[in-house]
Amino acid sequence: MHPGPGDAPDSRPATPRSDPWDARLDLRFGAAGARGTVLKERRHDGPLRVQKALYPEGPRVCHLAIVHPPGGIVAGDRLAITLNAEADAHALITTPGATKWYKAQGLTALQEVRIAAGADAVVEWLPQESIVFDRADCASRMDVDLGPGALFLGWEVLCFGRTASGESFRSGRYRQRWRIAQQGTLLWNETGTLEGGGALMASPIGLGGWPVCATLVAAGRPVSAALLEAVRERVASLPCAGRVGATRLPSLMVVRYAGASTEEARAAFAAIWAILRPDLVGIAAEAPRLWAT
Repeated sequence: MHPGPGDAPDSRPATPRSDPWDARLDLRFGAAGARGTVLKERRHDGPLRVQKALYPEGPRVCHLAIVHPPGGIVAGDRLAITLNAEADAHALITTPGATKWYKAQGLTALQEVRIAAGADAVVEWLPQESIVFDRADCASRMDVDLGPGALFLGWEVLCFGRTASGESFRSGRYRQRWRIAQQGTLLWNETGTLEGGGALMASPIGLGGWPVCATLVAAGRPVSAALLEAVRERVASLPCAGRVGATRLPSLMVVRYAGASTEEARAAFAAIWAILRPDLVGIAAEAPRLWAT
């Protein structure tokens, strides 16, 4: 079993915080001609920051890492992230390490991400994994609104329990909502609740006993049958002990993973991303430098 970064016995806060954080981060990206995509505006309130914008692919794509300095999300925390990509802008967002949801103290923790992409803009939301501690009570919401020709390409990788420490998700609750719309038309709407130790943890229509699950979504641009077949062929060739499956709608592709390893999930999704990106965006996949550290 391969735990994700931070999934070690000493990953608890040294001194648990008594007061929850309310944190907000607002980012706006714009296309600036020959300068490519620039971060036009950033505002923060509370412990949410971004590192320096990077351009490993040249000026067209702005790579940015979101940092949460406290190192974990504690009961009662409220994190709100808003990303606005103006027409023709292209932003790739990641995180420098795993997100950790600590055990509840009678309060629910919330992370809410809102993304708006203008005409022909591209937003890639590619964070590293999230680790949900036993007895955590948390909610994650993703709302995406796309303009004409815009693309959202994003994923979420979840590990339930600190598996390297022998911890499983025996109690607690994880609630999730994904909503993606384009020009007022709903493309994807998924809401679910996973109870620690509940039936869905072991059920074949749930996690099937696996501690790690992940979802990759590409939405907003036409997905051809040939692209779906290419993804499925790549999935079949992966040295993957977990289960991976892909399906499509006219402007949407969804890929699922269930297994024992966050490293395996991320490697599988990176391989699929390398196929999706050239087809849907027109440029080769360039992995963020943080992924190699």
